[in-house]
Amino acid sequence: MSKISNPYNYGIILILLTYLSFGILDTIQKTAVQYHSVFVLLFVKYSFCLIFSVFIAKKNKVKNFYLSNNYKIQITRCALSVCESCFFVLSFRYLALADAHTIGSLSPVLVVVFSYLILKEKISLTTWLAIGVSFFGVILIMRPGMTIFNPYLTIPLLAAFFYSLFQVVTRLNSKYDDNETMLFYNGLIGATLTLILSFFFWQPLHSFSIIFFIFLGIFFCTGLFLQIKALSITPASILAPYHYTVIVWAIFFGFIVYKEVPDIFTILGALIIVVSGIFIFRYSFK
Repeated sequence: MSKISNPYNYGIILILLTYLSFGILDTIQKTAVQYHSVFVLLFVKYSFCLIFSVFIAKKNKVKNFYLSNNYKIQITRCALSVCESCFFVLSFRYLALADAHTIGSLSPVLVVVFSYLILKEKISLTTWLAIGVSFFGVILIMRPGMTIFNPYLTIPLLAAFFYSLFQVVTRLNSKYDDNETMLFYNGLIGATLTLILSFFFWQPLHSFSIIFFIFLGIFFCTGLFLQIKALSITPASILAPYHYTVIVWAIFFGFIVYKEVPDIFTILGALIIVVSGIFIFRYSFK
């Protein structure tokens, strides 16, 4: 079989396009969050997610996708998603795209830690060493104790924390509900919570707001669709390391659109986190 005919390669291409779509999405969000409440932007995204989830469920002919077998875990999972999204989008208001994504890329490593603490999965000594190296990369970027320390760098760190918990709870939830059900409740509960919160943190809309909202929905749903398609033909363990390509897009779009140039500490920290993360994916879950 030739390499191009290998279905795994198609999955890799799709996941690369996924993170390109999310890279464009985050570039739009960085501008949008300067003029809008974070919760309004999240309400738009979760509303599109809700509509998209119904489309996917109907397409896959999944009946009763709106019924969960464990509402407690489902609600917890969706609340974690809202927390993660809130902190991550908020970080774009204060940080360069590359800084936010590099710190946020610690989340796959944190998933391993929480899998050990919550799911009681066994973690090898070499994996713990790789995790320690990843945290060193974050410390290198944040440089606590130095006069140039930026406290806003803790925002994407909180996003990574909540996203890793979201991933672990999602694995627990998958024992009770289908992917279509989880996607549906992610949209439903996410849209409901952010709609309520948006009234408490309201910022007036603008004549150009609808343009932002449309493109947020388009690239968010495009990324979700490509991600679901990629995971349907290629194992997650193979696709996981490609998550780090979003850092490349963050650096690229940050420079092209916002003239952001990451410093040497951010670049070195990113390399450390990426190499450590790929090591964990490749050698810890064989």
